[in-house]
Amino acid sequence: MSGAVVGRDEVIDRARRALAEGRPVLLEGPAGIGKTVVHRAILDAARRDGWRVLDCAPTEIEAGLPFAALADLLATLADRVPRLPAPQRAALANVLLTDEATQPVDERSVGAATQALLGAALADPAEPRLLVAVDDAPWLDPPSERALRFALRRLVPRVAVLATARVEQSGAEPAPLGLDRAARPECLTLDPLGVGSLHHVLRAELGAALPRPLLVRIAGEAGGNPLLAIELARAVLRMPHPPAPGADLPAAPSLRGLVVDRLATLPPQTRDAIRLAALSGVPTLAGLARAGVPPSAFDAAEEAGLVTVGGDVVGFAHPVYAAAVRAEIPPGVRRRLHRLLADTTENPDERARHLARCVTGPDPAAAAEIAAAADRQRARGAPETAAGLYDCAARLVPPPVGEHARWRLAAVQCRFDGGDFPATKAAADQAARELTGAARAEALLLRAVVAWSSDEPPGAAERAAEAALAAAPAGSTLAGRIHAHLSLFRDAPDPARHHGEAAIELLAGSRNDRDMQAAALLLLFLNEVRGGLPARTELLDRALELEGPAPSWLAGIVPAVWWRAIDEHDRARERLHTLLDRATMRGDEPSQHELRTHLGEVELLAGRWPAAAAHIAAARELGEQNGSDQVGVKWLDGLLLVHRGQLAEATRIAESGLRRAAETDDEWCRRIHEQLAGFAALIDGRLPAAARHYGDLAATIDQMGLVEPLAQRFEPDWLEACVGAGDLTTAGAVLDRLAARHRRLPRPWTTLGLARSRVLLAGALGRDPSDALAELVAARAAVPADVLPFDRARCLLVAGVAYRRLRSRREARDALAAAAVEFDALGAVALAARARLEAGRTGGRPPAPRQLTATELQVARLAAAGRTNRVIADTLFISPKTVEANLARVYRKLGVGSRAELGAAMARGADVEA
Repeated sequence: MSGAVVGRDEVIDRARRALAEGRPVLLEGPAGIGKTVVHRAILDAARRDGWRVLDCAPTEIEAGLPFAALADLLATLADRVPRLPAPQRAALANVLLTDEATQPVDERSVGAATQALLGAALADPAEPRLLVAVDDAPWLDPPSERALRFALRRLVPRVAVLATARVEQSGAEPAPLGLDRAARPECLTLDPLGVGSLHHVLRAELGAALPRPLLVRIAGEAGGNPLLAIELARAVLRMPHPPAPGADLPAAPSLRGLVVDRLATLPPQTRDAIRLAALSGVPTLAGLARAGVPPSAFDAAEEAGLVTVGGDVVGFAHPVYAAAVRAEIPPGVRRRLHRLLADTTENPDERARHLARCVTGPDPAAAAEIAAAADRQRARGAPETAAGLYDCAARLVPPPVGEHARWRLAAVQCRFDGGDFPATKAAADQAARELTGAARAEALLLRAVVAWSSDEPPGAAERAAEAALAAAPAGSTLAGRIHAHLSLFRDAPDPARHHGEAAIELLAGSRNDRDMQAAALLLLFLNEVRGGLPARTELLDRALELEGPAPSWLAGIVPAVWWRAIDEHDRARERLHTLLDRATMRGDEPSQHELRTHLGEVELLAGRWPAAAAHIAAARELGEQNGSDQVGVKWLDGLLLVHRGQLAEATRIAESGLRRAAETDDEWCRRIHEQLAGFAALIDGRLPAAARHYGDLAATIDQMGLVEPLAQRFEPDWLEACVGAGDLTTAGAVLDRLAARHRRLPRPWTTLGLARSRVLLAGALGRDPSDALAELVAARAAVPADVLPFDRARCLLVAGVAYRRLRSRREARDALAAAAVEFDALGAVALAARARLEAGRTGGRPPAPRQLTATELQVARLAAAGRTNRVIADTLFISPKTVEANLARVYRKLGVGSRAELGAAMARGADVEA
């Protein structure tokens, strides 16, 4: 339909205003209402206004061509691709077909690369405004849609978006590209045109003006739909005489019916030609000539307004025309035409597509060609398309043939790689029923991985993996890989350790399984420690030598978990950021979600709470976007809230988590939320409740044989709760338990926790705590100021209370004032207030403020707590030079000349606050 834009001025103006405001625009309406015409008018106006426009117009047939739409949209940015990082460069080279794929591309890398490329275009000062436009967005091929959705979710509103969608009722379908989730999208529904507007459309399209009464009747029959009105008018003009008043117009049940009627009037050669064009991916005169279609065969169809021929390309005047042509082809004829196209195309992927639609019985040769096309699509990063082709290839060879099993398993793996867990689950279950022996074991292992990666009930992954192990040949490397997975799936350390040992034995010497060997070594190392055995760090070192540049998802996180557990925060942070950078480069959002959560925990322990909060927020957003489970993120958020003194919300999170654990029988969920509930109750002063939660946590841990729960350092808090609740017998047992953990694996947190606990228990038992206090002072001195600053401050609080009870008022005031300063530096509001309250009980004057700005005060507190300028800068998100400038002003205002003097001034409670 080439009619001028008539009657749409208001819609175009609203769209332009919304785009200028950074709001996505969605044009909706039924087929033929004029969406494409309005879409093009908006793009023309945007180009005149100085926008860089990237656009594509996918068709129904192109929905089966991976990355066809994305390649069209990014074509003008191809010169920027060489500047991208290598993984993203390789991904887009496959999309734009500028290079051959040498290894499979993760589809998620394409999304990340698309985001990077659009971001680079935004940075061009010559064209700083960027508009991404998609006409007929529902026909986007799935890989293009996912890549664009990924990129636009992160770039809107900096990137403007215009899309059209064919809908019969506004709001009936989710908006394409996730635009309904964007901030204030502008959804514009194109209304039917009136008689006056249709008059102009028909005159421009048909070159004829119809009498007003006839025009009114056509407008009424067409319901104001321009394309339907054009088709009705054409049908009327083909009549030997205009219809008399009151006589029926040509029957028009639908646009499709009218198009079919027009097809019937075309010569047979033309009908065959446009049928072949409608079934072709990208119809060209040269390609159709190889199928025996001369260019002249399209003349009648072009004159009838059904197709357009420009250069070598044959296109349909409207997508509904192509759909109508395909719909009227009988099945047998359709298969014959697909066979003809398969036999004459020069493109092997196009040939495979046609073979998949015309071969119905066993055909090993066709199956091999289709599977080869699936291999290429998989390498390009289009796993969903590859899965369909692998399934088709498997269908064309009988099950006993080896390729049948290989292709069926490849289809399952591709669905998993594409992130479609429900489809993967169904395909894996079907493959497990259909296949036997090692192939069945492979299918069951994939089923186990799906269960682990999605929100299936606890134990589902373990059961599927155990079934896989039973089906695998004994002593095979496949059995070794299954054992490695079970070492992860089993939560109890002893069974997990045995699976790790079996995996290492079976995989030894297998060059193709180095990543799995590394994962098995890491999991064995981890589970030996969790089971209470000495830490064999040589296993960790061997694994790191084996793993190569891309650690296995099974255990790549283990080194960071270990380093965090022993309070080597810098090493843990470096490992996690390396993994996060790789996941970001690939667009792997589930991994980013997990890594952000781990980074939040590291920064919480390191006392960098603003950084922890930023990681938690990023993990929460990623989880909301990709549907990842949020239990761990919510728990960590609750833990940060307790540290900051926001106890009511933290308690609500703990209670919600415990309810979920009870409903799902999830032991891990129960453990982490028992700890959170106990910690919130402890800081809130509800000591019996805290002691009960910690007791339940310890019972759960002991029941499962978890001797060393690396991520849960709860004994010092449990002892404090027992002392406060008056249960000194349990407190003594907890001290012994903590001492055993320290002997087994000495770490900064056990050093500080043990010293603090001994002071608490000695005071509660009425014993002289002097020796314990000396040990506490030594423990604080042994742990650097930037390692576990929260634990160090809690040691000062405990020491101050103990000194007060010994009537050593000066030592008590100094310790409590220093504790208040260190808690303030962290943002631990509740414990800072408690330190000041305890200081008030010493009889001396509590710390009072002096005139420092808010930033100066934050810098002074952190410097007094022993932080370096770099750590202060990272904590407050300012530059080191800003830290230096603020410190200079602080020194001047307080009359001090060094950090030691600053620490003394802050500890004395000098008047420092504004």
